[in-house]
Amino acid sequence: MSMLTPPGMGGKYRITGDKYPRMRPHRRRGRLAVVVVACGAVLGVAGWGTLQLIDVFTGGGGTATAAGTGCSPKTTKASPAASVSAAAAVAGTAPEPAQITVNVFNATTRSGLAKTTADELKKRGFKIGEVGNAIKQYDKKVTGTGILLGPASSLNTSLPVLATQLTTAERRTDAARAGTALDLIIGNQFKALTSQAASVKALTALAAPQPTASTKKGC
Repeated sequence: MSMLTPPGMGGKYRITGDKYPRMRPHRRRGRLAVVVVACGAVLGVAGWGTLQLIDVFTGGGGTATAAGTGCSPKTTKASPAASVSAAAAVAGTAPEPAQITVNVFNATTRSGLAKTTADELKKRGFKIGEVGNAIKQYDKKVTGTGILLGPASSLNTSLPVLATQLTTAERRTDAARAGTALDLIIGNQFKALTSQAASVKALTALAAPQPTASTKKGC
């Protein structure tokens, strides 16, 4: 028996040479398993905490929805533009042609335009005021079809009504202008008033205005 062999031990526990039996089980694998489990737990907690932070800063998680209803954000769609003032259509303040006095002035070199235009406007229900040649400020200086001029108060009331008769004319207002009468100044490109059928349709739109924008409801 070797001097390294403890008393009472022999057989397979007998120590010979430089080898000796292991008296307790190997612990390396057990420690490795504990480390793996601990790392997994730490990662899980960290991930859960990250999700909670995201939830806090995004207001509840998931894709944000309009008004918290789960619907897509509401959108608006503009209605087709008419040849009338949008503000007048919304407000519904457009007067009748019979309530509007129109002065007709000719700023071109063609004679007779002011009278024939005034006569046509009268047939369409407008009151006619002065008829003649344009003042020096506009005479032979209106390059388009015409200018519609009125006081500031006419911008969204009577001016859009007159514009239905010559939709290509330029609209202007003068804050210093007195009274309620409007001027139709005929320009070089003028050929005729807008057709009566188109004018009636535009006037109908002013009398029974449609919303300028519609809101999409639901999802």
